[in-house]
Amino acid sequence: MRRALHNLAFLLRWTLFGLAAAFVVTLLRPELGDRLRHAVGLPPSAAIEPPGATASPAQPTSYAEAVRKAAPSVVSIYTARIVTEQPLIVSNPTVQQFSGITLGQPRRRLERALGSGVIVSPDGYVLTNEHVVREANEIQIVMWDGRVTRAVAVGTDPETDLAVLKIDGRELPAMSLEHTAGPEVGDVVLAIGNPFGLSHTVTQGIVSGVSRDRTDLLPFGQFIQTDAAINEGNSGGALINARGELVGINTTVLMRRVGAEGIGFAIPLDIAQLVLTQIVEQGAVIRGWIGAEYGDAPILPGALAVGQPRGIALTTIYSGGPADQAGLRPGDVLTRFDGSDILDQNDLLERESALNPGSVVAIEGFRSGLPFSGQLRLIQRPSARRR
Repeated sequence: MRRALHNLAFLLRWTLFGLAAAFVVTLLRPELGDRLRHAVGLPPSAAIEPPGATASPAQPTSYAEAVRKAAPSVVSIYTARIVTEQPLIVSNPTVQQFSGITLGQPRRRLERALGSGVIVSPDGYVLTNEHVVREANEIQIVMWDGRVTRAVAVGTDPETDLAVLKIDGRELPAMSLEHTAGPEVGDVVLAIGNPFGLSHTVTQGIVSGVSRDRTDLLPFGQFIQTDAAINEGNSGGALINARGELVGINTTVLMRRVGAEGIGFAIPLDIAQLVLTQIVEQGAVIRGWIGAEYGDAPILPGALAVGQPRGIALTTIYSGGPADQAGLRPGDVLTRFDGSDILDQNDLLERESALNPGSVVAIEGFRSGLPFSGQLRLIQRPSARRR
């Protein structure tokens, strides 16, 4: 019995010694440790993960490849326009004589501005913001390689703040407009543009929000919100993802005078594509219009569940327009349009604009609590500047 215990203690002592030695060898020479594991049928140490551990994708340490892919398509835009100013009213003849101001004679001066644009076709179509080229008498474009060329405006769309320009050229470095998955909140984005004349400046941030409704800025205001720095001159430039793909056209930023910091907006790619196609093919964007202004219908607390159709309340009826001819009045509530429920004012705006002028649609709603129905024939939506 004593001999058996002695033998057992001997085996345990050498077993512990062997395990300790194997541990030291694994620390100092991992490859030898893996050979030992292989000899006894165990997986290599690299294959062993602690419980609950998950592999995290490698994050890029540089976005240089994305910039190299996209930057040649981004151009700097310089515009000039002649501004006519009304003269100062100077009643004193002596002041008129020495100031050189002639009473009643307007003065003209040259006003310059800058912005950015994106080449979107090899034959020279360029997307930019409408406000960048508004009323411009001359448009010059500086390309990635330093070449300077003149551009002409093919068409503009003030409702989305987009414009299409054309420059001469072939096989230009165009940005692809192939539809990719829309950006998500948290995605890394890069803004490329011409801030303060510093051409091809790149700033980095994330997508802070999507489908932002900014109808105070534009009627069609489904913006991408980003904290990538956007400054004067960035307007019309490219907002790209980490793969160098175009996701939007930079357009505006909340000014610091209202306490905003790092809140910029870009027009989504799908809207830019639609505007580009219609301007190139038709010279303008054609939208249907019911001839009325409206807002979300008022509701009583607890009367509407989240996500249910809300409808709209008419606020202004334009004389002689479709709504006027259909007998609609301010205060009427529309709940259905063209056979479907109206979710809210943005829903109706998108749907009426997507229809061709001349389309006849059925409408349903309430007036003073009583239901009514009817039809109206859409006309072409006038420009925001002409309404």
